[in-house]
Parts: sequence; C-alpha cells; structure tokens
Amino acid sequence: MRGTESGQVALFSYVDLERRIPRDHPLRAMKALVEPVLAELSPRFAAIYADDVGRPSIPPEQLLRALLVQVLYTVRSERQLIEQLDYNLLFRWFVGLGVDEAVWHPTTFTKNRDRLLAGHVAEAFLGAVVRLADAKGLLSKEHFTIDGTLLEAWASQKSFRPKDAQEKQGGGGGGTDDPGNPTVSFRGQKRSNATHASTTDPDARLARKGNGKEAKLAHQGSVAMDNRHGLVVRTAVGPPSGTAEAEQAAEMLMGLAAERPARARRGTVGLDKAYDTRPCVSAVRGVGFTPHVAQNDTKGRASAVDGRTTRHPGYAESQVRRKMVEEGFGWGKVVGLLKKLRHRGTARVDWVFTFTMAAYDLVRIRTLQRVGVCA
Repeated sequence: MRGTESGQVALFSYVDLERRIPRDHPLRAMKALVEPVLAELSPRFAAIYADDVGRPSIPPEQLLRALLVQVLYTVRSERQLIEQLDYNLLFRWFVGLGVDEAVWHPTTFTKNRDRLLAGHVAEAFLGAVVRLADAKGLLSKEHFTIDGTLLEAWASQKSFRPKDAQEKQGGGGGGTDDPGNPTVSFRGQKRSNATHASTTDPDARLARKGNGKEAKLAHQGSVAMDNRHGLVVRTAVGPPSGTAEAEQAAEMLMGLAAERPARARRGTVGLDKAYDTRPCVSAVRGVGFTPHVAQNDTKGRASAVDGRTTRHPGYAESQVRRKMVEEGFGWGKVVGLLKKLRHRGTARVDWVFTFTMAAYDLVRIRTLQRVGVCA
C-alpha cells in the first residue's frame, strides 16, 4: 500500500540529539579520544584568553572540534563548514552545539586564528595526541622515520614576479586585457627564487619534487614518524630549498634526542635516498641515532652508509617501515585538504600542517583501537 505525505511539519522534536547518533558511528570513538586531549590543553587555553574582560568568547574547544570535523570530512572552506554546522546534527553533536544554538559567523575562525597561532595550540595539540598514543603503548620511542613533502601554496604562477621594480616592467607582468586575471607569458624568461618572489605568498618558493617534474610555488613540510604504528610525533614547515629537508630533519632529531632518557638504547632513523649524503649521515649519528638511509648508489656514486649499517636486520625493517610515512602524506593531501593549501605564510601553513597530522594520528589510534591493538 502506497504511503501518503502528511504535509504537516512537526513543530517539536522529542528525540535527544545524543540518541540520533548511532552507537557505532566512527565519530563517537573519535570524540572519546579528543576529549582528554582538549582537557589537557585547558590551562593553555586559559592563558591565551583574557580573564573576565569583555564578552565571553566561543570556547576554543568547540573551535578545535569544528576544525577537526573540517579535516576529517574534507570540508573545503570555513564558510561551508559553518553552513554544515547549521543543519548537520552529527557535526553539531561532535562540536558541542545544541540543536537550537546559533552557529558562528565564518570570520570567527579568522579572528581567532592569530590567538591560536600565538598560543602554539596546534603544536600542543599534536603533543597531547602523541602522549595519548604513548599511554596506550603505541610508540616505540626508539625507531623513527623522517621524510618531507611539498605543499602547494595558495598562489598562482602569475604572482611569481621579479623582485626588482625595473625588472617587473620588462617582462612577466600582466597585460591590459583583464586587470583582474591578466594574460601572462613566461616563455623565454629565466625565473628563480633568487630574482623572483610571489606577491601573494612571499614565503612560498618555486620548487619541484624531482627531475622532469613541473615547478610549483610550495612550502616544505616534514614529519618524524614513530615506526611501530606509523604515528607522526613531530612536524616542521619552511621554505623549500636544496637543504631544507636535511635541516628540518636535523631540527626534529635534536628534539627527539632531547626527549629520550639518558641511558636509552641507540635509536634508528629511516631515511630515503635524498638524505644519503655524508653531512646528513654524520649529523644523524651526532645526535645519537643510527642512520638507516636508503643507499643512493646510482650513477656509480658511493653511498654514505656501508655494510656495517646495512648488514643488520633492523636496517631492512626500517626500509619497510619508513614507507608508512607516505600514508600520512597521502591522507593529508587527499582527505586533510593539504593538496592545495588554503592559507598563506609559513606560520599559518605550519599550524595547519601540524593540526592535520594530529588529526591523522587520531584516525590511526581509532583504527588501532578497533582492531584491538591498544586498549
């Protein structure tokens, strides 16, 4: 028998918001992981907000939950995120908004971003997630992998113009056919980071991933990953250059070395062929780690590591484990909105990259809990 529409919209709902969310929904497990992390950050939030001055702000816990939803569900803009929060009951429940509570204006994130940047909230959030993983026995704290990736900047090739005002008049400038989006031809011009800079994102640099690849305006992002379950424990972002990856690796290794107990066993670091240079290998050994670098013996060049390192079973294990770092980069770019950045400047890109890697860790921990690896 065919049903008929009543044509009457119910004025009130007597179903609690909590009951509308399925008991086995993935966001329930995610929320259970996020709440202790936010509770740990509460003193930091109190320090970056004024005491008893002005109107009460939107709770920073709600802002971070909303940003986490944006990353997890690939919501491409904060304006669209606010639109989703207005009618999506699942998102309201996760963020902590009641059914009848008004949503915020999209500029709320813009106004609070500087405060979150100044408070190093993303770095603290990742640190709290790492401590949560450690409490669940998911970290080895001895065996790591370090690798980097290019993050395409929110800037077009047309914005990459000569630094000298006189050169700017000579070529590579815009035509008069469309002032908003002029026709630009770079044919026959030599452009480099030494002579040109982006007017949209001055911190971005022209870079390419390898020979034969196209050059793009980008930032350099690197991570240090714990090899036991592929969890990111440290991040670094800066302008790309020939030595950027090695410099970021050294910075993160020094931090990891400082956190290790004085009598801990010598750790290992898995690295790809790009790090197979004598200065890099010496720097890794200098901070107390064994460099498990993939040997770059192409074109007859000698590798910086020899049989004294590669003969051990741990070296082969590191070469297998280090590939897990690409899973984090892939997730961040496909799901976490890192394929094309939406923020400009090294500081903002660093914040977004760190927060996205923390979200990836939470997804990994949730999965490991589901399969019974941790409690």
